Amino acid sequence: MIETNGKFYLGRIFDPQRGETTLEPLLYDPDNLTTHAVVVGMTGSGKTGLCIDLLEEAALNNIPALMIDPKGDITNALLHFPDLLPSDFEPWVNADEARREGKSVAEVAAATAELWRNGLAQWHITPDRIRALQEGPRFAIYTPGSDAGLPVSILASLAAPDIPWEGNRELLREKISGTVTALLGLLGFKDVDPVRSREHILLSNIFEHAWSQGKDLDLSELIMQTQSPPFAKLGVFDVNQFFPEKDRFELAMMLNNILASPAFQTWIEGEPLDIGRMLYDENGRPRHTIFYIAHLSDEERMFFVTLFYSAVESWMRTQSGTTSLRALVYFDEIFGYLPPVGNPPSKEPMLRLLKQARAFGVGMVLATQNPVDIDYKALSNAGTWFIGKLGTEQDKERLLDGLASAVPGGLDKRAYADLISALGKRVFLLRNVHEKHPLLFQTRWAMNYLAGPVTRIQIPALNALAGAHMVTQSTQPETAVSATDTPASPKSATSQSEEATLPGTSSRPAIPGNTEEYFLPSNLTPNEAATQNGRSLPPHTTPLGILYRPVLLAQTHIRFLNRKYNLDHELDRTTLVPEPNPRGTIHWEDHLIKSPINPRHLDRGPLPDARFTSLEAPFTDSRTMRSLKTDFADWAYRTTEILVKANESLKVYAGPEISDEKFAAMCQEAAAEKAKAEAEKVTAQFQRKMDTLTKKLKREERELKEDEEELAQRKREELGTHAETLLSLFGKRRRSISSSLSKRRLTAKAKADVEESLEVIAELQEELAQLEEELKTAIAEIENKWAEIAADVTEIPVTPYKKDVDVTLFGVAWFPYHLVETDGRIEELPAFAPTE
Repeated sequence: MIETNGKFYLGRIFDPQRGETTLEPLLYDPDNLTTHAVVVGMTGSGKTGLCIDLLEEAALNNIPALMIDPKGDITNALLHFPDLLPSDFEPWVNADEARREGKSVAEVAAATAELWRNGLAQWHITPDRIRALQEGPRFAIYTPGSDAGLPVSILASLAAPDIPWEGNRELLREKISGTVTALLGLLGFKDVDPVRSREHILLSNIFEHAWSQGKDLDLSELIMQTQSPPFAKLGVFDVNQFFPEKDRFELAMMLNNILASPAFQTWIEGEPLDIGRMLYDENGRPRHTIFYIAHLSDEERMFFVTLFYSAVESWMRTQSGTTSLRALVYFDEIFGYLPPVGNPPSKEPMLRLLKQARAFGVGMVLATQNPVDIDYKALSNAGTWFIGKLGTEQDKERLLDGLASAVPGGLDKRAYADLISALGKRVFLLRNVHEKHPLLFQTRWAMNYLAGPVTRIQIPALNALAGAHMVTQSTQPETAVSATDTPASPKSATSQSEEATLPGTSSRPAIPGNTEEYFLPSNLTPNEAATQNGRSLPPHTTPLGILYRPVLLAQTHIRFLNRKYNLDHELDRTTLVPEPNPRGTIHWEDHLIKSPINPRHLDRGPLPDARFTSLEAPFTDSRTMRSLKTDFADWAYRTTEILVKANESLKVYAGPEISDEKFAAMCQEAAAEKAKAEAEKVTAQFQRKMDTLTKKLKREERELKEDEEELAQRKREELGTHAETLLSLFGKRRRSISSSLSKRRLTAKAKADVEESLEVIAELQEELAQLEEELKTAIAEIENKWAEIAADVTEIPVTPYKKDVDVTLFGVAWFPYHLVETDGRIEELPAFAPTE
């Protein structure tokens, strides 16, 4: 058993003169890592074993560690088996290698267990030490962008850091710059210049605007503010002049494509990238947290690494100063992340940590197998170099040149060259600024089983082996922050709670350039809205403001003109479509509202302090919106008709604005006029006949009078003749009897004439009365005929001309909802209702 006294047992001193390893242990002071360390060695040099040894020692000393593992080797840090049983090794041995050797997996596992037992014994490492490792820190593997391991949400990296803006502006602006550069790199932007890139300038200003006020951002909020920045100017130029709305929309769409991608969902799920929680669990127990990124693309790796180091830096700024090693940050392969030329997003936060982390007790360990393409000037801050076997002379020369330029006062390149050339497997050159001379050592046997790179499908089993699970609470151990620490400016718990529970965001999404935007008025109170929904609000209801949700507003004004029907009618058809089909297929008839919307009644803008939900397709696609507008106009043209009330016989027509009762009266009036005209015509015909009869009647009446007068005269004459004849009988003169008879004949004739006239008059009077009855009958028939015609009403469908269909409103309408809290629940009540 080796007594380390709090130091790292990394191996034994190697004697280059004798070419063998001595029994003298190499004990490395962990506090030396506050000046950082670099590990260089080719594949097969034992670099991974050395780094695992170093991490094991940190674990045994309760030093928390964060590890970035781009190849899958460092996940071996979870394969520690105190009992060294073959069954412990069996799940992790290489089955393909066993087959090549002609052995079973069990046989290889037994041999491996024996190898490890013997190897550890040679280095005086007992099972108790392995058990102490197992019972030490909590081990876990996180997989950004994947749910193979523990998921980690990168959105926390967009939250305002827990340090005050005032007094830390330069630091936070550097963090913003790195975060934005990483984000743009994820979008495919290359070699982003923070000073010349308008995308970088816009996003950086959005971050600064939020963070300077202590407000968090998430990707949704960032997308919305990209479309509608919370400021009017950038420099001296108007925002729209500096970065036109159309171009901002394209950038927002690129960001939205990331958020909308199913593959990106795992980036926003899981634990936040909270460094304090990654270093210590809820009970203050140190953690060794591995971030496995082998499955990510180069852009995604750069994105995560940049955010990771920025998060480490932000956490570090909240800690007190110390000369002891507080935490270890390990990166297994820095190739491409800290190059000598170029400025990838990861470089700036890494440089700042190399310069400043020492004061906070944060040690960085950077490893690479490619010594050619690393920034040695940046690594001049590294106090410890572990140099293993190199592949080529070029690698050695580049390393020595870099070290010579990085080490103050230079170094003896020939001596170092000789030492490096003598290196064998697992033998390293240790150059430590805290020691006078470099030395060689051979790495000890790793307590963890070095199974080689682990694939993503093996990670769940590794986490299960370590008992890893998601941390639900953030707890910082008392030893991590001293009483002299400067606390970060606290955020309002109430505002954070409300922000977390209220739907939507305070940023109004930008509408595509050619799409109209409307704001429906809030014309209902919360109580009125509840009443419309058939309920009432409890007295303890708390109003929380207005939430706007986008709906598709489409309204058309249609005019019907038809000379034949004397028609000039206008109508509006209005639809409000919530959540329209993203593919642009809408059944407009399903979303009609009864009353049109008067444009004068629309609000000119949103209500103060309102919140907005995000815009989804098709609202975000100008082309689809134009297509929908055309489809709506075509639908209105094809499906809109009005029914004209018609009486074809009377040629009376009326549009929908005329009621049935009024139209009936119109028909009756027209029929009455027709009936009157016809009756007058028939009456005239009858009147002519009646006039003729009347004339005959009057003539007969005159003749009757004459006949009656003649009869009276004849009677007088006859009477006189009779008297004379009678007197003549008694007198001297005699009258002839024949004279008397003649008078009688004349009287009889006169009487016959009177009777004839009376008969003719009676006949004429009868004919006249008959004509009057016939006239009445004819008039009645006329009236009945036209009454029937007046009742013969039909409806004729009339469609508009296409030129008379005018789309008056079409675009995104923000529909207001009252946000209220009742019984601990947040509800949305529609605040708008169409008015008559």
